Amino acid sequence: MKKYIIQSIRLTLVLLVLLCVIYPISVAFIGKMSKGNGGGEKITKNGKTVGYALLGQSFTKPEYFWGRPSAVAYNAAGSAGSNKGPSNPDYLKEVQSRIDTLLKYNPGIKKSDIPADMVTASGSGLDPNISEAGAAIQVARVAKARKIDEKKVKELVAMNTLKPFMGMFGPSSVNVLKLNLALDEL
Repeated sequence: MKKYIIQSIRLTLVLLVLLCVIYPISVAFIGKMSKGNGGGEKITKNGKTVGYALLGQSFTKPEYFWGRPSAVAYNAAGSAGSNKGPSNPDYLKEVQSRIDTLLKYNPGIKKSDIPADMVTASGSGLDPNISEAGAAIQVARVAKARKIDEKKVKELVAMNTLKPFMGMFGPSSVNVLKLNLALDEL
């Protein structure tokens, strides 16, 4: 019995050092080598931080592209999904309300044109990207609100589209904050 207790204590100490010292230091070191030095990739405009590349923000004005809905009101301190499923009547009302809002502000589109990412929140509630289709349905509204040619807005969307990793992993997407900042520079 004494043999097993000593082995258990040794294993506990080894795991304690490995998981509470070596692993956190390794993760911190890797983070310091990433973009933003582990503090997130800040997006700046005129020397002022306006957001982070991996955190979504709320845009509601017609002259801006709108991002994905957030289950946490874009609060990074409370990242979470809604945990409501497709059989939940409250969730269905919420999705229908988002569809109605998109149809109201984008009169040239049909309900069948709306991609799911424009009416459903992501798992984190903080997704900064929308699909290419999500951007495409908003081009006419943004161009009209800014009084610029739709072709110019489409070109800007194309320039700000992130292609799948290695050309095959994941869908193409558009970072909404970066796109909106590029729009402001036109």
